[in-house]
Amino acid sequence: MSAGPAVDPRGPRFQAILTTIVLAVVLITQWWPLLAAQTVVFAIGAFIGLKQSPYALIYRTLVAPRLKPSAEREDAAPLRFAQSVGFVFALVGTIGFVTGLTVLGIVATAFALFAAFLNAAFNFCLGCEMYLLLKRFSPTTSAS
Repeated sequence: MSAGPAVDPRGPRFQAILTTIVLAVVLITQWWPLLAAQTVVFAIGAFIGLKQSPYALIYRTLVAPRLKPSAEREDAAPLRFAQSVGFVFALVGTIGFVTGLTVLGIVATAFALFAAFLNAAFNFCLGCEMYLLLKRFSPTTSAS
C-alpha cells in the first residue's frame, strides 16, 4: 500500500504550526475535547491520507495559493508515520484527561507538543526521523 504521492514540504510544516498551537492550548487549559479533536486530525492524516487532513485542506485552500509554486517534494510515508505517532500520543493524552489521570494527559500531550514544535520551528520531523531509523534497521524484503 502506497503512503500517497509526494507532498510539498511546506504543507506538513504549516500543519505542525497549527498542531503546536492546538497542543499548547491543550496544555494551558487542559481542555480534553480540543485534544480529542487533534487526535482525530492525526488519525485522518495517518490512516486516511495526508491530503484528507483538515489542516492540509486549510493549507491548500488558504495558504498555498498565496505562495510561489515549489518543485520540492517530500515522501509521504515518513509523514504518515509521524502522524500515527502523534495519534498515539494524543490518544493516550485524551484518555489520561478523560479518566482523571491528568498527569498522563499532560505528559503525553507535552511529548506530542515537543515533536510538533520541533517541526514547526526547526523543520525537524521527529516522527519522520523515527520512520527512517526503523526502516534502516528493519529486515528488507527482496523483490526477486
